[in-house]
Amino acid sequence: MLFLMKVVKKYGLQLEKPAYRLRQTVSYATKVPAPYLILSYPLKSLKLHPSWSDIFKRLATGEFICLDEILSRAVHSVPDKVEFFLDELVRKGFLERRGVGHLSTYPFVSIIIPVRNRPQDLKACLKSLVDLDYPPDKLEIIVVDDASTDETPQIAANFPVRLLTLRQNKQAPYCRNLAARKARGDILAFIDSDCLAVPLWIRELVPAFKEPVIGAVGGAVGSYYDTRGLDRYEKVQSSLNMGSWPRRSTKTNPFFYLPSCNLLVRRTLFLSLKGFNEKLVVGEDVDLCWRICDREFDIEYRPVGKVYHKHRNRLRSFCARRFDYGTSEPMLQRLHPEKRKQLVFAPGASVFWSIVIFALIVKSAPLLASGAIIWFAEALNKFAAIKSRGIPIKFVSLLISVIRSYLALFYHCCDFVSRYYLIGTIAVFPLLPLAAAIIAGMHLIAGLVQYFVKKPRLNPISFLFYFSMEQMSYQLGVWWGCFRKLAFNPVNPRVTTKVPVEES
Repeated sequence: MLFLMKVVKKYGLQLEKPAYRLRQTVSYATKVPAPYLILSYPLKSLKLHPSWSDIFKRLATGEFICLDEILSRAVHSVPDKVEFFLDELVRKGFLERRGVGHLSTYPFVSIIIPVRNRPQDLKACLKSLVDLDYPPDKLEIIVVDDASTDETPQIAANFPVRLLTLRQNKQAPYCRNLAARKARGDILAFIDSDCLAVPLWIRELVPAFKEPVIGAVGGAVGSYYDTRGLDRYEKVQSSLNMGSWPRRSTKTNPFFYLPSCNLLVRRTLFLSLKGFNEKLVVGEDVDLCWRICDREFDIEYRPVGKVYHKHRNRLRSFCARRFDYGTSEPMLQRLHPEKRKQLVFAPGASVFWSIVIFALIVKSAPLLASGAIIWFAEALNKFAAIKSRGIPIKFVSLLISVIRSYLALFYHCCDFVSRYYLIGTIAVFPLLPLAAAIIAGMHLIAGLVQYFVKKPRLNPISFLFYFSMEQMSYQLGVWWGCFRKLAFNPVNPRVTTKVPVEES
């Protein structure tokens, strides 16, 4: 338990009140009649009401400002609404936040753990839950033993838990639903038996439910193992790793979901949706999150409330799990036909790349230079538009933003091909070696971008090896599922020129 002791020491120092500051990549422009926040990447601006001027002058000093001080400076504002507004600016990338939110009354939370034949993993998980920093009279732990054939039920019985035992193997979705129906909590907290929770797991996440629109919230999922190369790959590339920045479901990101190994849901909402789809072996968490959003509730990810997951760190089991994940896409597409992937080819970026690619094919320098004219013209057009609105953004910033959007389109094309069509290199190489080389090249570009962005503790060759194994395994699962269901929308995205607009 040395690992948990280190975690306890780390998190024991973080029981501080919420505080905010401006991100280093954000500038505060005091412009009459209203101030602006300018985020350099991705380039966007936010016009503030003049009443916020005094507060944002303090936030722009680079020091964290306690929420209590901000509330004392806020003019005629409801405390919760001020916090909601500041947290929205955190999600949009303008502010940073640290500290644990406070509740006047903490809700009753039912922690639910489905388990089958994992006695030692369950023991470690329950030991971590016993150490949770949360009012004990507002907490219960429900373990659902899914017809284990070993000492797993006896291990659970040694802890202060409600133990539900099944005689037949029913799979995790059934177990979670059964526990939810018998739970006493207002909030259901799902965790897997091969996970360990940090002491502040629940305390850091339940404040999200102060907003009535929040139906579910998920916390960070870290990798427990850290010895093998595959461990270090999982640490940055795991499908359970939702990143280091808070996110919320929006219409511009209809595929957003939260993994069930670290998921808190309102019990009344969960029961009204009849819980997890018990026909799904994988992807049941995705389906639940999408149905929550269909009910006009939001789901939110917060990079706190961390649990550590004991991932599959053998190559064969790693690939098998990625294959399983892939098979869920066609099933989810059948259940949610409106959620079809889109590849957005913005007009400016499409013209730019068409000119650049054709210029490289015909080896024409003048034609290649005309691509730069397209870039400059689009930036100039946007600069004129923002000037007319009085937004204080420099032309150089717009030039950089436009070329980044062009590169983003190129990357997303490479990433899609790498994710779903890498196996095509094997099929087409004998007949179309150039096409195979293009697919392989796009895969290599996608992998290298991921490597330099994620910065794993791996050399590029090792990272690309694991990346290639993951992509191949996942897309084999997708294609297998597509042929079984005769549903090919997961690999056949809708092409559009309409750029999604972020909600305010």
